[in-house]
Amino acid sequence: MGVDLGTMKTTFAKASTVNRKWLLVDADGATLGRLSTWVARALMGKHRPEYTPYLDTGDFVVVVNASKVRMTGRKLEQKRYRWHTGYPGGLKEVEATRMLQEHPDRIIESSVRGMLPKGPLGKSLGKKLKVYAGPEHPHEAQQPKKIAIPA
Repeated sequence: MGVDLGTMKTTFAKASTVNRKWLLVDADGATLGRLSTWVARALMGKHRPEYTPYLDTGDFVVVVNASKVRMTGRKLEQKRYRWHTGYPGGLKEVEATRMLQEHPDRIIESSVRGMLPKGPLGKSLGKKLKVYAGPEHPHEAQQPKKIAIPA
């Protein structure tokens, strides 16, 4: 009758108790999709035990060398990035090759943004992503921890 079955308690993270870190990722030679999935998981906080789906429990991520990211297959010639300016007839389209030359940071931002939740939470998660085309970044004061992306 008095048997204790060892009930388990589920703890949920609170926004005030989340301890965010700064992570540094080198995109040199990394495949775009594999890099983006890892970065999206880190931004959401899915790598932490206190992950809560409706809260921002993730870390800040700084990606450097975005201009050296790889795309497999024929994506450089065939993939197109499209957006609308908001004006009539304002649909713009650019090939991945040209986008990689002119704005390599936008390729990674676009890829990661598509993997984040849609809505206000996803927008706030996307603001924690910092992407730079070269090896320099202005976040040395935050002392980001260098992370190797698994291949």
